[in-house]
Amino acid sequence: MSVEVWGMICAGTAALLAGLVLVRPRFRATTGVGKILVLGPALEAVPLAIFAAEHFTAAHDLMGIVPKWLPGPLFWTYFVGAALLAAALSFVAGRCVRWSATLLALLFLIIVATVDLPNLPANVHDRLFWTLTVRETCFASGAMVLAGSLWQGIIRTALTAIGRTIVAAVMVFYGIEHFFFPHNVPGVPLEKLTPPWMPAGTAITDFIGIVLIAGGVALFFRRAARTTAAWCGAILVALTALYYGAIMVAQLHGDAVEGVNYVGDTLLFASTVLLAGSGSEPE
Repeated sequence: MSVEVWGMICAGTAALLAGLVLVRPRFRATTGVGKILVLGPALEAVPLAIFAAEHFTAAHDLMGIVPKWLPGPLFWTYFVGAALLAAALSFVAGRCVRWSATLLALLFLIIVATVDLPNLPANVHDRLFWTLTVRETCFASGAMVLAGSLWQGIIRTALTAIGRTIVAAVMVFYGIEHFFFPHNVPGVPLEKLTPPWMPAGTAITDFIGIVLIAGGVALFFRRAARTTAAWCGAILVALTALYYGAIMVAQLHGDAVEGVNYVGDTLLFASTVLLAGSGSEPE
């Protein structure tokens, strides 16, 4: 395997192990679905660490994404990697999370504004373009809810309400896509087709589509946000570990980078859903 793949796997594994160890006091102190929600920041740190490592080990490949009008594309590639790593460390340690979550949300929104939206006119009829654009917006919104849960007053109310609404809308949008494209991989409905060796591939896609639509609708209601985010997030985490974990292993001697990327991408979506339950009162 390449240095890029080893770096991504090692970074993600280290973040997962450290996060699970350091979250134990908070896990023990919570009850009910709170035990699932408290894992959100720790699980969010894993894909952030994976993608940070990718930015450091494959910077020359990724710098082509940087807008042409922005000087120093290699610098900005490393800068984004450093920002993702800083957020991952903050979430793992549980330190300065209010600021790291706020800045992470801002980072994702800047990516949407500078990379995605300028390409909107040329890709307005491209399904994948919309899937990717709302994905980045959704990632920003999950971090927004987490940040809002740690602020006070009107900032808390605005960030949690706006962020949770966007996550809910994206869940419904993705859920509907599952039924239009049943042969594509579930979770974040990208262009990859379900491998033929995956058992019950269409049934899994349909199930995840139902979970996303039902969960997205329920997440619009504040009183149901806590339980909805916990169980939908848990299902998506299980999907990442079992479904995408199997795909990653199968691709280790092929397109290993894609396999690891899909694990990170789906886990980031799963943890975003978990973060959407942050700051909600127990029902």
